[in-house]
Amino acid sequence: MDELIDSLDEHGKYTGKTILKSDAHQHGVYHPTVHIWFYTKRGEILLQQRGEFKETYPLLWDVSVAGHIGAGEDIYEAAVREIKEEIGLNISKEDLKKIGVFKSSQHHGKNLTDNEFHHTFLCELKIPEDQLKKQESEVESLKTVPLLKFAEEVWGLANTAKYVPHGSEYYKTVITSIKDQL
Repeated sequence: MDELIDSLDEHGKYTGKTILKSDAHQHGVYHPTVHIWFYTKRGEILLQQRGEFKETYPLLWDVSVAGHIGAGEDIYEAAVREIKEEIGLNISKEDLKKIGVFKSSQHHGKNLTDNEFHHTFLCELKIPEDQLKKQESEVESLKTVPLLKFAEEVWGLANTAKYVPHGSEYYKTVITSIKDQL
C-alpha cells in the first residue's frame, strides 16, 4: 500500500518534506521505520516470516513487527499501530522499550533502494503465540524460538538464506538488549 512518509537526510534528520513510499523506494530517499522485537520471559524471541508476495526478502524470517512511519506520525504511535495491524495485539506506548535507531541501505535492483532509519524497540510478549492474529497480506508465519538458537543463527550472519540481512551489529544489539531484560 502506498502512503505518504517523511523524508530524512543521510543523517536521519527530518527534511520537512513528504514523499510517497513508492517514490522513496524508487529514488533511494531515506525515511523512518519502526522495528519491534517481542520476547518472552522464558528467553524466546518472536520471529515473523515475511509474506510470499513481499517485494523484498519474501519468505525470510525477520523482526517480529516492522513498518513505515506515516508522514507526521509519532514514532511510538506508529509502532503501536503496526503491532495491531501485523499481529493483532493491543499494547500501549509504555510497553515499548527503545533500544536504538539503525541506518540501513538495501539495494534490490535498479528501481528499488530501501534507505531507512529503523527506530527499534523491545516489547515483552505476555500472551501465547497461538493467540496472535497475523496479517495475511504481510505475514506468512509467526514463531517463537529460543534466543540462544536465534543468536547462534544470526551472529556473524551465518544463516543469510534464512534471515533478512540486517547486519551483525544490529542483531547483536537486539540480542544483548533482550538478554538484559531477562
